[in-house]
Amino acid sequence: MVQTLPLQFGLPGGPELLIILGLAVLLFGANKLPALARSSGQAMGEFKRGRQELEDELKRGAEDGEQTADDVPEVESETGEIERAVETEAEPAP
Repeated sequence: MVQTLPLQFGLPGGPELLIILGLAVLLFGANKLPALARSSGQAMGEFKRGRQELEDELKRGAEDGEQTADDVPEVESETGEIERAVETEAEPAP
């Protein structure tokens, strides 16, 4: 049977949070704490917005990549035959 060891350090509780808050007041001063909290909140908001934009862009890219043959328009070739237009990234001839 596999035994698991309990975690040595868990999430900080009430007394630990009071100690951390006291150290923050000593390090930054009571006047700078609201500005520090505001800038931290703004940074987290920017991070969330950037993450959401990236997720939206990836979803759009995945949806664009799932085109079927029916989604590609048909064009008439020089010989009069109807062909499907396929975009390829070919290098121009020198």
